[in-house]
Amino acid sequence: MSATLPGASSPAEQAEREQRAKAARRTTPTLSVVRALLRKELLVELRTLESVPGMSLFAVTTFVVFHFALNRDSLDGDLAAGVLWVTLLFAAMLGLNRLFVADADQGGFDGFLLAPVERSAMLIAKLLALLSYLVVLEIVAVPAFLLLLAPSLGHALPSLIGVLALGDLGIAVIGTLVAALAVRTRARDLLGPLLALPLLVPIVIGCARASSPLLVAVHPGQAPVRWLLTLGLYDLVFGLIAYALFDFLLDD
Repeated sequence: MSATLPGASSPAEQAEREQRAKAARRTTPTLSVVRALLRKELLVELRTLESVPGMSLFAVTTFVVFHFALNRDSLDGDLAAGVLWVTLLFAAMLGLNRLFVADADQGGFDGFLLAPVERSAMLIAKLLALLSYLVVLEIVAVPAFLLLLAPSLGHALPSLIGVLALGDLGIAVIGTLVAALAVRTRARDLLGPLLALPLLVPIVIGCARASSPLLVAVHPGQAPVRWLLTLGLYDLVFGLIAYALFDFLLDD
């Protein structure tokens, strides 16, 4: 017979506690938790201005550098799409690298794990927060791109919204997953971009290919449907992967 140490919990008691914790999590609506966490994230960003101003300034500065380095009055087609999406990608890296830093350094993870809520709520809230940062970034960066590098392509702005939305969703999903993976490591500032960039390359390729026909100065075309479907499928696959892995990342 196996003896139970004094003060130690039996397997039955541990299973009962786990069931009670799961029941308590179910009593707290996930939507309310997501709303509270998202509100916290946005308020912290409004007070500290750690991510969005730096992302926007980086993008605008990069467009200024391209403006003088290329020495061209206007870009269009593949070159315009490549410059736009590579700049947006590297600007986004500044935001995703800081996404979980405050939670890791100030005990936010521990407090969240002790709360009777679904852990996926943090994933959704962080994803929506990063998505909000990207939207604000593009509100600043895309007009700056058109002004500095593509003044003749103003007609393409409405058509770009769908491609920008798919690209933002993919960057937000992958960025949130990678940021949660790298934040507990010592070299998180280096490991985060190293892990994220290979996964984000297909997003950049797909967005650039989908945007290229829209950014043609003469007789612009439509975004290729196959690239839009590819982006949507890629976003969906990584969204499911992030949802499946996030609980284990919090435990570790």
